[in-house]
Amino acid sequence: MKAHIITIGDEILIGQTLNTNAAFIGERLTQLQIKISGSSVVPDVEKIILEEFERTFSSNDLLLVTGGLGPTHDDVTRKCVVDFFKTELVEDEEVLSSIKSLFETRRRELTDTNRSQALIPKIATPIINSRGTAPGFWIEKEDKIFVCLPGVPYEMKNMMENFILPKLEKRLERNSFIVNTDLLTTAIPESVLFDRLGNIEKLLNGAKMAFLPSQFGVKMRITAQGETEKDAQNKLDEIEQKIRAQVGRFIYGKDDDTLEYVISKLLIERGLKLAVAESCTGGLINNRLTNISGSSQFLERGIVAYSNAAKVELLKVDEDTIQKNGAVSLEVARQMAEGIKAISASDIGLSVTGIMGPTGGTSSKPVGLVYVGICDDKLCTAKEFRFGSEDRLLNKDRASQAALEMLRRNLLGISYDD
Repeated sequence: MKAHIITIGDEILIGQTLNTNAAFIGERLTQLQIKISGSSVVPDVEKIILEEFERTFSSNDLLLVTGGLGPTHDDVTRKCVVDFFKTELVEDEEVLSSIKSLFETRRRELTDTNRSQALIPKIATPIINSRGTAPGFWIEKEDKIFVCLPGVPYEMKNMMENFILPKLEKRLERNSFIVNTDLLTTAIPESVLFDRLGNIEKLLNGAKMAFLPSQFGVKMRITAQGETEKDAQNKLDEIEQKIRAQVGRFIYGKDDDTLEYVISKLLIERGLKLAVAESCTGGLINNRLTNISGSSQFLERGIVAYSNAAKVELLKVDEDTIQKNGAVSLEVARQMAEGIKAISASDIGLSVTGIMGPTGGTSSKPVGLVYVGICDDKLCTAKEFRFGSEDRLLNKDRASQAALEMLRRNLLGISYDD
């Protein structure tokens, strides 16, 4: 099966919004061994949308379109679908019932504008949107499939996972199987990771691997193929074992894992309570931890002690230490971790202090300098990091990741300097 992805929206075209939809769809279709022939972005202009439908539908088995299904004047995709297939709109009772239920849940009055979203092309099978009001469409014509989904990412992803992908998988005939996995690393640069793995071609033995770096670390995407699904999975498992033997201490998770999720499992399994004191990250670490459902089981409290006075008053950091070493120092980071642990009676105290930039740096303490402190019942220590960037938000991401990774290694008994 060959597919083309069309993303509709002026905001995507001008770069105001990142096209994460196309990336998600492309990845999921590839996992089903559907070949992506192309991906295009078009504005909210009927003539251009229709021309793109005409150009891509005839040369592909599957056309998947996102965007422009909302209730406002610039949402023209539905009208274009009607014109392209020379059909008409009809009200669908199941879609209308879903919209009504959503409005009742949110205690909002259903307007005529929203009711109109229950109108779908007559030749289409509706795709219920359980997270919004705009339904999707599944149309089959001339042995081809035409799919329309809303552009809101979390709505689109839900409809892809629960309707589109299962329906497509049933139609596919396979003579081989492809499986893949993502190994997630942090605290190791891409080049160092590559060197530590040694002979990549020998390691992979016919499989494929991509290195995908970000501010949080490097993702290793491994893809293996076999005559059966079990054969492909066995190859993948063998490669993963070899990689872990080389760089396992840098791997914190797989696939959709986040570092904060991995840490939450470790803390809950061990029955430990954590308290976090943040300065330069301004609550980002606590935000990430509280993104985890059930975080109250392990997170006792979090404090943003941004000023020197707050560090002294709330965390009992010694004022002379700040005067002597500066607020951004190993000594202060260690005392912040020790202080938050003591005042919260938690098992572990975690702290971070640094210079996020783009201003505030000096020759001895440049922008991107960060200290992370950690304190448990056995030791209180701190570590220095230099991120070398003047991008404030990037430094905050990296600082939060470094702090969480230091915590993960502490929980597993792995030295950060290994």
